[in-house]
Amino acid sequence: MEQTLVLIKPSAVVRGLIGQIITRFQNKGLIITGLKMMQLDEKICREHYAHLVDRPFFPFLLNSMTRTPIIAMVLKGLDAVHVVREMTGATKGRAANPGTLRGDYCMSGQENIVHASDTPENALIEIDRFFSQGEVFDYTCDMFKYLYSPDEVEF
Repeated sequence: MEQTLVLIKPSAVVRGLIGQIITRFQNKGLIITGLKMMQLDEKICREHYAHLVDRPFFPFLLNSMTRTPIIAMVLKGLDAVHVVREMTGATKGRAANPGTLRGDYCMSGQENIVHASDTPENALIEIDRFFSQGEVFDYTCDMFKYLYSPDEVEF
């Protein structure tokens, strides 16, 4: 079972979208294995967005990600990284397809409500960045037998 990281960004927190976003992931059948509210600081933002630090828009991104707390969440499911990325939609909200989180809830490229890990390898790195040992739980739900067929998952 694959795990992935989702950050519900300040733009969603301020707009009161936390519950709707979490509900969409749960309705899909993804299992929450870690969840917390936290305040990001410049150090963790520079680490998380290291590939963007030299870009001219980074100061705006830093300000955006540190202005309110965020929700960090670990989700588990088959192909979780791919499933969450598909649900998230294109980076720029106004280009995202209706039915995706960004397509339904945002217009901006920067204020795009969620971050989702882009690869299984990066998901592991990002989960370790935002969660300490003991904050992510590995458990199996009885509902798995209603989410997956026996040839997909061993019950």
